Amino acid sequence: MTSVLPQEVAAPSRLTFPPGFRWGAATASYQIEGAAAEDGRTPSIWDTMSRQPGRVFRNHSGDVACDHYHRYRDDVRLMSELGLGTYRFSVAWPRIKPDGSGPVNPRGLDFYDRLVDELLAAGIAPMVTLYHWDLPQVLEDQGGWTARDTAYYLGDLAAATIARLGDRVATWTTLNEPWCSAFLGYASGDHAPGRREPQAAYLAAHHLLLGHGLAAQALRAGGAREVSITHVLTRVSPQNPHDAHDRDAARLVDGLQNRIWLDPVLRGQYPADVLPLFERFGALDAIRDGDLDVIATPIDLLGVNYYQPALVRAKVGAVGQASYPGSEGVDFPPQGLPVTGMDWPIDATGLSDVLVRLSRDYPGTPLMVTENGSAYHDLLEGDRVADPERIAYFAGHLRAVHHAVERGADVRGYLAWSLMDNFEWAYGYGKRFGLVYVDYDTQRRVLKDSARWYAQVIRDNGL
Repeated sequence: MTSVLPQEVAAPSRLTFPPGFRWGAATASYQIEGAAAEDGRTPSIWDTMSRQPGRVFRNHSGDVACDHYHRYRDDVRLMSELGLGTYRFSVAWPRIKPDGSGPVNPRGLDFYDRLVDELLAAGIAPMVTLYHWDLPQVLEDQGGWTARDTAYYLGDLAAATIARLGDRVATWTTLNEPWCSAFLGYASGDHAPGRREPQAAYLAAHHLLLGHGLAAQALRAGGAREVSITHVLTRVSPQNPHDAHDRDAARLVDGLQNRIWLDPVLRGQYPADVLPLFERFGALDAIRDGDLDVIATPIDLLGVNYYQPALVRAKVGAVGQASYPGSEGVDFPPQGLPVTGMDWPIDATGLSDVLVRLSRDYPGTPLMVTENGSAYHDLLEGDRVADPERIAYFAGHLRAVHHAVERGADVRGYLAWSLMDNFEWAYGYGKRFGLVYVDYDTQRRVLKDSARWYAQVIRDNGL
């Protein structure tokens, strides 16, 4: 992606977002719900991975997490206090279909029924994500996302969920960040199921996209008013833009981070420079006749998750990154930028660049920032958590969103990650992204300074 902004986004005295701009926050089922063995829920791949010594920080798990399953009413009251207009959450596949592919578990859907009703009573629009990484372990035992059948089972999950909730939920998301599911789950092993098999990663990539298309069709058939998919996207820059080898390295990484997910959904084809990687890793035969027509089922909204930019260079002998299978000869040099508590470089201009590029390369697709946020070392002192760094992060990125809108990007909303501190995957409870501080020993919730700041942004519809 070519930068369209200077390094710093200018901060005018006041910025107002378009009328009807949707403000909210996001979570994911395994990260907050807890109740891991209640009401018929079976283990997911993250339950399994968290029990493998050394795979998750301090062997933490989502067994209890934020106990949202029992405390959702209190959590909705917090959302209402913040003035959220939209709450994006995911359903737990092992709750709704405990064996992954068979009968629906009514008790699993009952929870989401109650949650949706509570949200609507508080004037908050529910936005449901079908798959945010908690695949039933029984399906992983059958091959997981390397198995084509899993795509069809996601379609079945979509049909069952919208049949129960579709009369009250307008906006649906099929997948959250399939790049993570495929490449972190099956190539680098950093995410569940923790496999390190490049061929499996490319098989998973295609089957995830096929599952998206099948789920989108099921949602349409069920009467969904707004169908979306969410990708984690970034600006990939060559260290030396005048060096052809660096530019080639950037194009390779851009293909694996961005275009492999965008082009099939929005153009009905894989990028020509990515297909040879499917072939190299023995996954080309997974792409069958008619698959891309299914994958390209029209969507109404594209979710954009943005956290950090990427900088790459060509380097002879570089091993590449396992999370980009096929990236040998590509190096990822330090960017010399401030970092978050995750050591992720901070550059809000990357978000503007992504949004402007999407509007240019895939015109006619409305956008929503469905995740954006930062982890820091938060301290609870009495009844207060002062987090000025997070406020600065949000402010800079919201200015970047506004700048993208000024440049013509059709951005419909912004959802902060995350509503509350939670189980941060392989980092366990060691990283805090929340607007709301969670004391995991007592389950006490405390609004951070950033939450109160964000509530004012929502009230003002601007900065």
